[in-house]
Amino acid sequence: MKLGIVGLPNVGKSTLFNALTKAGAESANYPFCTIDPNVGVVTVPDERLTWLAELYATEKVVPAVIEFVDIAGLVRGASKGEGLGNQFLSHIREVDAIVHVVRCFEDSNVVHVEGSVDPIRDIETINLELIFADLEVLERRLLKAQKGQKSGDKALMAEAKLLERLKVHLEDGIVARRFEPENEDEAAILADMNLLTYKKVIYATNVKEDDVVDGNDYVERVKAFAAEEGSEAFIVCAQIEQEIAELDDEEKQMFLEDLGISQSGLDRLIAASYKLLGLISYLTAGQKEVKAWTITDGTKAPGAAGKIHSDFERGFIRAEVVAYDDLKASGTYTAAKEKGLVRIEGKDYVVKDGDIMLFRFNV
Repeated sequence: MKLGIVGLPNVGKSTLFNALTKAGAESANYPFCTIDPNVGVVTVPDERLTWLAELYATEKVVPAVIEFVDIAGLVRGASKGEGLGNQFLSHIREVDAIVHVVRCFEDSNVVHVEGSVDPIRDIETINLELIFADLEVLERRLLKAQKGQKSGDKALMAEAKLLERLKVHLEDGIVARRFEPENEDEAAILADMNLLTYKKVIYATNVKEDDVVDGNDYVERVKAFAAEEGSEAFIVCAQIEQEIAELDDEEKQMFLEDLGISQSGLDRLIAASYKLLGLISYLTAGQKEVKAWTITDGTKAPGAAGKIHSDFERGFIRAEVVAYDDLKASGTYTAAKEKGLVRIEGKDYVVKDGDIMLFRFNV
């Protein structure tokens, strides 16, 4: 999973990226200190892997990972090249989802490119630049579809009608993720276009330490905005994340408890990402390796097997499956098997989060 971190300059974007990934990206109180995107990879915390590693005395633990891309602060006119905007927009196109950092704090020592704090205005500023970029992509594809429909191609005729409706939608200043396709074919075309404003979004409301538990009026406005478009929003204090980034796990937990919060911003962001993208993890376990595999919720057993290797999917026969909770309650795999908790599942089995799977295949 690749997440792109975006936002206006000086909203705490690079500070948050540094804290999440410990990558040491440059962070300063002036616009465009980030030009080339910084990339950091973080592991997904999963206590199930720790228990399985102890059970199997495994040689290697491989957690799921998330790649964060810190994309330079966008400004008005980015779609026309302002602030090297075109370059930055191309980086956004490569990610699975967008983490939009929104400034929800007042601080006279940290300049705001718009001169005042207004999170909804800031969100709409960036959305508008992404819409302009999407319109360029759409207009090229629409022109091609309109030319093709003259030959009587029904598929191109349907596509042209969709794109004409979508063009009006975007020109009204509304992001593509709020556009409702009329059927599965239209949904497939939308997904294929890879529009910036069609990507799912998580709003990270960056607040001061005093507001990290309950938020503030700015946060409530962003949460309401996110709910309207089916996005996720969560509270984070980039400054706190930076402070706890260097602590060990025990010190970090004590620090968070003192603040009155149970999870770090990274943990909450990961949870929000999995929920928004509809992702789950299944597990494989043995003496050589314990590993988490990220799949889309609803994936059937052969598709899950294909995450390991295409041969596993192509030659899938069956899967031995035990739920993590059942295995832990039983104590050992043998005990779970004796209780009838290890199941044999076929091609139609829909994998569940926490399933521990062993695939049988033949190619």
